[in-house]
Amino acid sequence: MPNQRPAARGEIQTVRGPLSPERLGPTLMHEHLLCDVTPPELAAQGLPEVEITPENAFAIRYHWCRDYGNHILSDIAEMTREAAFFAQAGGSAIVELTIEGIRPDPLGLRAISEGSGVHVVAGCGVYIESFAGAALARSVDELAAMMIAGVRHGIGGTDVRAGIIGEIGISDPATPGELRALTAAAIAQRETGASINVHPGRDPASPLQVVAHVAAAGGDVTRLIISHLDRTFSSLDQTLALVETGAVAEWDFFGIESSHYPFAPIDLPNDGMRLNLIAGLIERGHGAQVAISQDICTKTRLRRHGGHGYGHLIENVVPMMRRKGFDDSMIDQLLIKTPRRLLTLV
Repeated sequence: MPNQRPAARGEIQTVRGPLSPERLGPTLMHEHLLCDVTPPELAAQGLPEVEITPENAFAIRYHWCRDYGNHILSDIAEMTREAAFFAQAGGSAIVELTIEGIRPDPLGLRAISEGSGVHVVAGCGVYIESFAGAALARSVDELAAMMIAGVRHGIGGTDVRAGIIGEIGISDPATPGELRALTAAAIAQRETGASINVHPGRDPASPLQVVAHVAAAGGDVTRLIISHLDRTFSSLDQTLALVETGAVAEWDFFGIESSHYPFAPIDLPNDGMRLNLIAGLIERGHGAQVAISQDICTKTRLRRHGGHGYGHLIENVVPMMRRKGFDDSMIDQLLIKTPRRLLTLV
């Protein structure tokens, strides 16, 4: 059913309409349900889509970017089933951050939400320039107007409204177009009351540069989420410097247990290591500035293809949290209270 009205201040905007914050349960803060994040150099090769089988699934999963088709999620029926598995695990909502440059499908998101019963909060904005290209040639005012319209009226000419801005893409180094989009996101945040999620560059200096840019543009840093710290920071000190600005630190590679990272010569943490860093922030009083998710954007991470699926955080990580001494209050903070704060329009 089309949205009857936009969410008001104090409500959460989902693809099916406004939601009262108290109705939001366990939430994944950074995911993709319908997208195409194929690396441009792989897309340019003109290869057929790979067929995933039990014999090759591990190799495709391990070498994320080697096989064309792994990064394309487009089957609405299949993704509805995957979202339904999340609901069966006790999940309430998925924040879906597919934006310009990686093939957003807002009407498809609504269909998945309706079919699975999962609340879906859609993002709006522009991804990194290597994917988005000419979409970043627009002025700051044009980019801001696009994001504001996405929240107030609908994404890409549809009536499916965004409930968050992002994931705004930043490269190393940031391009002029990406910085215009980041400025525009701060403007759109002021106008709509939505939070901002940023995909930072992989340089460990990038997150603090993003925070400084958003602050200078008049954005609310306490409602700024810096994604992908799993591949950006390696120490607690780096993360403390980020949260001391007031920003939100997001670990969103939960479920990726291999150290292999195809984009840079770094070792990714496993889920236990992620929780150890988060525990360090909690011990220092920053537990309310942490967001967690899985950033599923490849077929081999889906349950259909032998992956962990969207329910992994609830089914497997929460028990690990308890084993490591996270109490129920902090688990609720990570999965419910912080998402409620960040997704409620202010």
